[in-house]
Amino acid sequence: MKKVLLFLSVSIGINFSACAQQQSAPLTEQPLGFEEYDPISTLKVEEHPLKKAKFPFIDVHNHQYQMPTQDLKALVQQMDALNMGIMVNLSGRGWSQEWAEGTATLKGSLENVAKNEPKRIAVFTNLQFKGFGEKDWSAKAVKQLEEDVKMGAKGLKIYKSLGFAGIKDDKGNRVPVSDPRLQPVWQKCGELGIPVLIHTADVPSFWDPMDRYNERWLELKTHPGRKRGINDPIPFDSLIAEQHHIFKMNPKTTFINAHMGWYPNNLKKLDSLMIAFPNMYVEIGAVIAELGRQPRTAKKFFDKYQDRVLFGKDSWVPAEYATYFRVLETEDEYFPYHKKYHAFWRMYGMGLSDEVLKKLYYKNALKIIPGLDKSLFPN
Repeated sequence: MKKVLLFLSVSIGINFSACAQQQSAPLTEQPLGFEEYDPISTLKVEEHPLKKAKFPFIDVHNHQYQMPTQDLKALVQQMDALNMGIMVNLSGRGWSQEWAEGTATLKGSLENVAKNEPKRIAVFTNLQFKGFGEKDWSAKAVKQLEEDVKMGAKGLKIYKSLGFAGIKDDKGNRVPVSDPRLQPVWQKCGELGIPVLIHTADVPSFWDPMDRYNERWLELKTHPGRKRGINDPIPFDSLIAEQHHIFKMNPKTTFINAHMGWYPNNLKKLDSLMIAFPNMYVEIGAVIAELGRQPRTAKKFFDKYQDRVLFGKDSWVPAEYATYFRVLETEDEYFPYHKKYHAFWRMYGMGLSDEVLKKLYYKNALKIIPGLDKSLFPN
């Protein structure tokens, strides 16, 4: 009898205690969504965050849209803080498709650079597609390219609008990247000894269904204009094939494939392209997140193609360069990227050798972009 009473007493006490805990405990929160979930890592490892590059570097992929009137002294101060030796402004003619307006923008940019920072900033020109398809467009574009180079342009930048529906000919048709009417331009670049930095297409995932399997789901949700239908304007593979066609048809012209040709997440494929197109270089703008999640494979690729990879960043946000330096130079583990919608995963450092870093940071650019000041860089 005593054992029964003792059991009942303990049982009642436990139930009363549980009830009390339930009353004092906070209400259970609903599960977090993917957008809200942003855990702080508890991993304790060595960290080597970097604010400036180990060696002075050339950023071959930058955009400055106010360069004719810009305070270049202030810009160079920001560059110095990063150890950037030379910035290449790819937007020499701006976004205008008016020939005269584009020429005025380029002329103003080059004059500002020549007056204030001639050693630190280089400018690429662009094509004006107004009137494309008219009888004299190709000849006019080639002549303008020659004049731009005489004026001081160091190369030609092709925006991604070529190949997309944004560039149409005089009949309203999409202009393919491999349009034969552009062939004289590519040939002239080879004759002039200037590189063509070309951006074609977008991340392949933008063509994929926007479902739970798409790695870029958050980016597509926050930037819905980036989503493409399977035939918008054509499939990714078809658009990229147009680009590869001009590489093949112009072996004497040097092409810098922007964003590693959108194959930084498939370096085996990119390796095959490097073999197929010896006149193709690649730059790493906006794809450091892909390299930072496969450091061993990426390091092997950089070691193999150390003479054909260049440093580029794309958008001018000085604070974001730190991620690039850390992935390239350190062997740090599991550190965050600077934009969650680009990469929800963590980064790992590749720990590139000094020899490879020097080629990536400045030697390869000095080799293929004419007229850059080599005295700004070590041997």
